[in-house]
Amino acid sequence: MSGFTIDELVIPAGPAAPGWADFEAVAALRNIVETAGFGTDELNFSAAELLPVWLNTRYDPKRMLVARAGGTIVGRATYETVLDQTDDHAWVGVQVLPQWRGRGIGSALADRIEELAATENRHELIVYTASADASGERLTAPTGFGSVPRGNPEVRFLLARGYRLEQVERGSRLALPADQNVIRRFRADAAARAGRDYTVRCWSEATPPRWRDDLAVLFTRMSADAPTAGLEEPEDVWTAERLVDEEHSRGFSPRRILTAAAVHEPSGHLVAFTQLSVPAEMDRAVGQEDTLVLREHRGNRLGMLLKTANLEYLTQESPGHPSVITFNAEENRHMLDVNEALGFVPMGHEGAWKRVVPSPAES
Repeated sequence: MSGFTIDELVIPAGPAAPGWADFEAVAALRNIVETAGFGTDELNFSAAELLPVWLNTRYDPKRMLVARAGGTIVGRATYETVLDQTDDHAWVGVQVLPQWRGRGIGSALADRIEELAATENRHELIVYTASADASGERLTAPTGFGSVPRGNPEVRFLLARGYRLEQVERGSRLALPADQNVIRRFRADAAARAGRDYTVRCWSEATPPRWRDDLAVLFTRMSADAPTAGLEEPEDVWTAERLVDEEHSRGFSPRRILTAAAVHEPSGHLVAFTQLSVPAEMDRAVGQEDTLVLREHRGNRLGMLLKTANLEYLTQESPGHPSVITFNAEENRHMLDVNEALGFVPMGHEGAWKRVVPSPAES
């Protein structure tokens, strides 16, 4: 490890607190690596936007290691788990500035983060990482949908460490302003298919108290129902209390969340939702967050109904953004069909990788 050191980053309490300069450096590093992977800076986040995520660890335990060379942060490794101590999954990641690669920094960070997982008995390690398009041989996901360039540095790095590609996610971009005639037509068609049993509710920021329990159920089901191929990610249980905690933390971010949800009128419960993450600056892209329709209510075009409703809500609440960015598993053809119909076009891919490390008792 000559020429660099590794330590754990202490997350600052706020922009004026000790450690803020380091956190800004980490945010800049993340943005440089993401921009290189996707060929666009539309996925960039400011340090102020990322800070609430890293401060809120009550339900989402997470830690970060950083590599320093001459006092400058040149790489980082992230480590996230679920609250359940009996679960053996961990989500890990390593990013190194391009000009500092090839010096063993990425391997050293990966070693340290995998050792941390081992000490907490987390033996199923999951990595999501961007893979820029390139010519040459492709590595196809076991799902049969999507591939990444086998010669890419991140692909060679993960394969050498024993990770297996399980899934490919497509990043898609919708240029704004969208064609409002198209949006209105698809919303009307979807509403006619859904019928009178379903109505749409939209809100900005905090969830109205009457819907908290229902949205918590939807978030829980999101962790279990979304396509995860061979990743076999665990269910992440949400409660109304956790939702309030998350929304309180999110209130310190410059971004705001727009939610569209479907109410099943016969039962009086929410059965589907979608969310947009909206930056304060009008020249920046909007992020499409989770979208889910409960299995028992699928087939009623609720996904299209809510996507179009939230795009109209965005136009009403925060017009002028250049685009909306979304990610979907390549095998999730239904949601890709919805997005493509609305005008989303592919903008990049990321691989979802997994490594199962035998526990000491098994080895």
